[in-house]
Formats: sequence, C-alpha cells, structure tokens
Amino acid sequence: MADELICGCRKRLPSGFELDASLRIALAKSPVTVLLGPSGAGKTTLLRLLAGLEEADSGEIRFRGDVWYDSVRGIRRVPQQRRAGFLFQDYALFPHLTVARNVGYAARREKKEELLEAFGLAGLAARYPRAISGGQQQRVALARALAAEPALLLLDEPLSALDAATRGRTRHELRRMLVAGGVPSIVVTHDRVEAVALGDWMAVMVDGRIRQEGPVQEVFRHPADAQVAESVGMENVLPVEVVDREGGLVTLRVGAARLQCLDTEACPTWACIRAEDVALARETAEVSSVRNRLAGRVQSVLLEGPLARVELDCGFPLVAAITAQSAGDMSLKPGDLVYAVVKATAVHLTA
Repeated sequence: MADELICGCRKRLPSGFELDASLRIALAKSPVTVLLGPSGAGKTTLLRLLAGLEEADSGEIRFRGDVWYDSVRGIRRVPQQRRAGFLFQDYALFPHLTVARNVGYAARREKKEELLEAFGLAGLAARYPRAISGGQQQRVALARALAAEPALLLLDEPLSALDAATRGRTRHELRRMLVAGGVPSIVVTHDRVEAVALGDWMAVMVDGRIRQEGPVQEVFRHPADAQVAESVGMENVLPVEVVDREGGLVTLRVGAARLQCLDTEACPTWACIRAEDVALARETAEVSSVRNRLAGRVQSVLLEGPLARVELDCGFPLVAAITAQSAGDMSLKPGDLVYAVVKATAVHLTA
C-alpha cells in the first residue's frame, strides 16, 4: 500500500472560479505539508475537498491506497469515513464546554488525559475558551483535532487568528506539536515565513492550480515560474533577455543593465533575486570581486523591524533587504547613488 496522498480534483464554484488541482504527497517523508498561495488561490477549497466537506465535480482522492473519492466509480466517502481532522481558522471551540470537555469531545478518556498533558493544558482543564488566550485556544483546538485519532490532519490558516507577536512565538511550537502528534498534516497559509517554519514539503497554488511542489527549501530557492517566485516572496522577478553564454555563465539584458549568472542552458524569460541577496555599497571599489555591480538611485527606505527594505532604480526596479543598522550607517535616503551587489549564484532563472 503506497504511503501517499494522491489528489486530482476539479471543481467549479458559483463565482466562476475553477479549481483543477493535482497533488501527490509522500506522507512518510513529509510529516507536514504546506499549501502556500495568495488569497483566492483555492487553498481552502482544496482542503475542504480532501476533508469531504465539499464534493468535487470530477477526479479522485486516494489516501494510503484507500479511495476517498472517485467520480468515475461513484465512490464518495463522507468525512467520518475519511477520518480527516480539520482545524478551522477560528478554531471553532465549543464555548459552553471547558477545555477538558472540548479536548475529550471525541476522544477516549486515556487519550484525552494524554493530550491535555502533552499540550500543556492540564492546568487549564476547567476553564472555558473565553477565559484563555488565543495561543492557548489554538492548543486546545489542535489537541481536540488529534483526540479523534485522525488519519490526516488539515489546518486552514491556523495562526491567522493570533496577533503578530503571538503568531511569531507560536510558529515553532505548532511545528513541534504537529510532528509530535504523529499524524501527517497539511497546513494552508499565504505567509512564506510560516511555510518555512512549519513545512517539510510545499505545494504552491496559484489560480486554482498546483504550480510547483517539492521540499520547502527547494521550492523557495528554485521557483518553477514567475508566479511561483512571487508567491514564495521572491521580491525581484525581472524580465530578461539572453545576450551571451560563455564559460558556464550567461549574460542577461535587464532593461539597460547587464546581469551574469550560472548558465543552466535553459531559455529563461525571468531572473529571480531575493531581496536579502542584494547587498549595497557606496563605492564600487568596495565590491570589485563580485560580478554584478549595478549603479542605482535610492527610491525609498522602509524600516521593517531589524531590516530595511530599500527600493532602487538601476535602470529597472530592484529591491534590497539589508539590516536597519547598515541602512543607518550608510545614511541612506531617496536620491542617493549606491551600488547594488548581486552574486552570480544568487540569480535564479525561470521560464
């Protein structure tokens, strides 16, 4: 029996939106899969199709060799038969039940006690949801989902109900709890930081299609196309034209400028560069050993916590992310002439 989740579903919503998603996850190698994409991409719809909360128009869903849905053969397993736990964005806790009774709603007594202890909820067992914090509510909801001993756990934007500070503290705790739970999980998010913190495997969804899937870091470093690059937070997605190939390097025309990068022998139409891979210098002599040195004018400097986002005009728009301290030391301000420094290995080409 293949230890895989295989999904190939099509569904048209009343709004006219069409989902046509193909997904294949090796469950043993991917304890936590992240479904990443912008709002409106169809992520929640796909999750609901997997859970059986909605029915596809056509296609099939198989879990570890068990057919959950097959439109041709007329197989339509109801949610209870699929044993897929679903964690909603708002957690959907029962407000009239205590923490202990929420967790134990669908659990064996010994399982309830085990989860209360494992999730640090034993001291909150007698409280009601309104009397605990957002992070604690999340733990209760996750414990309740696991209490039913599901075969698959589905989480729809599980951190979205938390404030920014709590969300940051909770990411790694959620990852730990998901792995410790021992149940393969699929987490929907549109936040790339959450994707990196939570996932082993990632599928990127755009306009109702799975555009790329693979190990999280592989997808982030090598997006398949420009839309995937934008979805995973590649700040610089630049239209390019190949002008030369020599010595394992390819020279690209980007606007009026030139870039060099490693030659993959592909025919690229886009060059993708992460903002954190763009260094800035006041003098070109400071970076003489790096191949790509682009003169540019500072358009704006925006502080984002410990980082500064610097927008440049290098004959084309380019974004750099440097430390706030570096931006302060350089006294960067709009109109300044600087040099953007990009290693050849930091330029990723895509069709």
